[in-house]
Amino acid sequence: MAEKLLTLFTTPKPFKDPHIITIQRNALRSWQALGDEVEVLVIGNDEGVAENTRELGVRHIPEVRCNTHGTPLISSMLEQARANSDSPYLAIINTDIILFPDILKAVRATANAFERFVMIGQRWDMDVTSELAAGAQAFAQFKKDVKTKGNLHPPMGSDYFLFPRECYASIPDFAIGRAGWDNWFIFKSRWEGWKLVDATKDVTIVHQSHDYRHLPGGQAHYRLPETEENVEQAGGYHTIFTMADAQYNLVKGRVERRPLTWERFAREVEIFPLTGLHSHFLGKLSYFMHNPRKAYLAFRRWLQG
Repeated sequence: MAEKLLTLFTTPKPFKDPHIITIQRNALRSWQALGDEVEVLVIGNDEGVAENTRELGVRHIPEVRCNTHGTPLISSMLEQARANSDSPYLAIINTDIILFPDILKAVRATANAFERFVMIGQRWDMDVTSELAAGAQAFAQFKKDVKTKGNLHPPMGSDYFLFPRECYASIPDFAIGRAGWDNWFIFKSRWEGWKLVDATKDVTIVHQSHDYRHLPGGQAHYRLPETEENVEQAGGYHTIFTMADAQYNLVKGRVERRPLTWERFAREVEIFPLTGLHSHFLGKLSYFMHNPRKAYLAFRRWLQG
């Protein structure tokens, strides 16, 4: 058996809605098609998870800690991923994302440049309404349509984080599938000095579009109370970092430092109390100085109790 390079781990939505079933099965098939260097772990025990992983031949880890709302915790997912794999690299990824072999080339290229890094990237949004055939050839054919039928999503958050297994050894109990945690993952990489690499140019990932029927009240994840809980655990809105905070791009297999524009310079000045001085107090102060409207709204909320 080939030595594993990368472990992909995820917690899927319940396999109830027909469209969610379709896109999650598509995602898992695409990960399997990456070959023997990749370990796939599906963590959690929501409806239909055991049956679908068994049918697809994907390794299932049912045990995961949840918050009071019953939502799996990313900290527990990481614990399970480490306990059930021995690959040098891990990637937490959403179960609606289709991957291609270019992600393996990107891991090697980035690892050759840095010992500690976090790799992220923009996704392509596509409407996918039917199950895709299994196997590398089928997904290679599917990839040919991505740039013409898909739309590149703005660089906000991330649908995957790929990193050496030593990174993120201890994290807050964030709820998966709610906003805020992904921004904190980006913040954490800058705080720790891990190189943050945007692999959008070299790594194609496809997000299969869906609605929010699976969430309470059909609300978008960023409107749910658990999002506020995630942000609170992250330390506050000054830890909301995005892909724009990456210092490097991966382009044609080479890691390149991003050019320093005036916009990036201003942002680096804003976040320096966090990334350079490691002070949350000064980080909050700088955040509100550079974002006066948000400071005003926060002050109003404080006055209102």
